[in-house]
Amino acid sequence: MRFSIKISVWALLFIFLGACSTTQVRTKDGQSLAEVHTQLGLEYMREGMYEASLENFKKALQADQKLPAAHTSIALLYERIGELSLADTHYAKAYKLKPDDASLLNNYGQFLCRVGRLDEADAIFARAMRDPLYRYPEMVLTNAGICKEKRPDMEAAEAFYRQALDKNPRYEPALRQMARISFSQGHYLAARAYLQRLQELAQLPAEFLWIAVRAEHELGDHDTASSYALLLKNRFPESKQAQALQEWERQRRER
Repeated sequence: MRFSIKISVWALLFIFLGACSTTQVRTKDGQSLAEVHTQLGLEYMREGMYEASLENFKKALQADQKLPAAHTSIALLYERIGELSLADTHYAKAYKLKPDDASLLNNYGQFLCRVGRLDEADAIFARAMRDPLYRYPEMVLTNAGICKEKRPDMEAAEAFYRQALDKNPRYEPALRQMARISFSQGHYLAARAYLQRLQELAQLPAEFLWIAVRAEHELGDHDTASSYALLLKNRFPESKQAQALQEWERQRRER
């Protein structure tokens, strides 16, 4: 099977996590056998072909047990298929091999947060943030904020999201989180501002159109609220948000 040479952003973060021993045989492109199998495994995983993905990750580790990218990649696959103990084992091995790699730390921190090990996740994210050369600090900061929300510590979460947006004002995950928080706290002008910034980047999905309807209603701009409502009905007629909108409109008519 031939694969596209395009690799998703999260995959790229893994591929270059570590270098292999210079004594290993390399391809004409300079990749080791372990790196080639890791990249193939990531491509298979992106296509949802988990058996082929796992086979390639295992071959990568057979070729080089000290390649952090292979351990991180197979950990991601194990997590995806529900093998959390194996995922933890390989995340920990990658961390031991390269404890100061911000990309690796970011992925390990996300895993720890997802399984509820929040204190450990906080420590890993804090370590990742100490890397001044990491290209995607907004990603680490946003993930740290999401983990704070799980406690819940909304003040700390919001502080991380603001820092993320200081690093990259167009970072969608942080904008989405701030839109949610602002609306939930009744800060409708702030919610409007974050939604407008999101809308400059892409069409709003159903969740945020529904937030926009209610935020504009609270701000007294009923024409804009109606425009958002129409977009929600037309673009996502089967969504749970569209159903909630219909019920909301029915209740308003009956008042």
